[in-house]
Amino acid sequence: YHHSFTFFLLVIFVLFRHVISINTLSPNEALTISSNQTIASPNDVFELGFFKTTSSRDGTDRWYLGIWYKTTSKRTYLWIANRDNPLYNPNGTLKFSHANLVLLTYFDIPVWSTNLTTTFKSPVVAELLDNGNFVLKDSKTKDSNRFLWQSFDFPVDTLLPEMKIGRNLKTGNDRYLTSWKSPTDPSSGDHSFKLETKGLPEFYLWQEDFIKYRSGPWNGIQFNGIPAMQNWSHIINSLIENREEVVYTFQDLNQNIHSRFRISSGGSLQVITWTSTVPQRNMFWSLVEDECDIYNRCGPYAYCDMNTRPTCNCISGFLPKNATAWASGDMSYGCVRKTLLSCGKGDRFLKLRQMKLPETSGAIVDKRIGLKECEERCVRDCNCTGFANTDVWNGGSGCVIWTGEAGELIDMRNNVV
Repeated sequence: YHHSFTFFLLVIFVLFRHVISINTLSPNEALTISSNQTIASPNDVFELGFFKTTSSRDGTDRWYLGIWYKTTSKRTYLWIANRDNPLYNPNGTLKFSHANLVLLTYFDIPVWSTNLTTTFKSPVVAELLDNGNFVLKDSKTKDSNRFLWQSFDFPVDTLLPEMKIGRNLKTGNDRYLTSWKSPTDPSSGDHSFKLETKGLPEFYLWQEDFIKYRSGPWNGIQFNGIPAMQNWSHIINSLIENREEVVYTFQDLNQNIHSRFRISSGGSLQVITWTSTVPQRNMFWSLVEDECDIYNRCGPYAYCDMNTRPTCNCISGFLPKNATAWASGDMSYGCVRKTLLSCGKGDRFLKLRQMKLPETSGAIVDKRIGLKECEERCVRDCNCTGFANTDVWNGGSGCVIWTGEAGELIDMRNNVV
């Protein structure tokens, strides 16, 4: 009898140490830190619950509501609700308040909410989907893609497949990635990765108000300044541009491969994968890769080339604006024309191949015309400095023109490595 009793106690102890997972959260349920309960996606890839970090400065524990991969060997946090408003004791509760989810302290003070203002007659439920999206939805709706609120609209430092980054033109919501403050502090850091929607869509990597990197514009297949995207054989890249949104998204071709974009606390953009069979993460691409990735390193009318020394080169027909500084290694002044343009009288164009296109935020874009009309329009404009196709599919289409105050050609590089 003694041995049987001991075994019974051991089983109970082991059961209570295991995290209890559910798939949805209904209005009469709650998650608490002390219950050690989580919400799991139906495919058991993602899990939502509470986790803590400890401040390296004063040793204080901080509690967060987040989403992570459920089966990887090292826990990887993908989304955090209260990243800038942590709980400071293990007494937090996630529960419904009317049609909203709220995260409350021990004293019932809200530190985070889904913040919906519309009232709903039907019961609302929360669910963690197979793609890692945590959603609120009407429990009686038959539309599986109709959500009242979704975590995918509020990214942290990670972009998952099917998640969108960019601007919703109807709501004005601008979705972008923001780094952790440090590897152990998930609060908003100094680095952000944003899709610029002026001109042609292109990504910018920011450190506070300083641009560190620009991806080059989307050319119908990839971002022009990231030729490595051609080699991402397991990823489908998509740029959606219509009246409702201008966004980038991607998908994994292989269901056993799980990819994500992440901006590190140090400001490096990484693409990381792991597989269901080998749950070890593998970083297969990262920015910034070399000195030519540094934003506007060579100044106007110059391009960077890792195959030359020095790496900065003036475009043919231009010379260094400050020859002394250029010779000493400071090439930020860029280049100027050797001779002034004569506005169509003997001027000609120089074709630059395999080049990262200049910054387009101030450029003129017309997707209705082709390269010939684009050239004619540039010739008629005495302030035009260059033109290119906007899309490289099927021989090229569309027109982008650099002219006027935005006519300076900056942040170019030779894409041949």
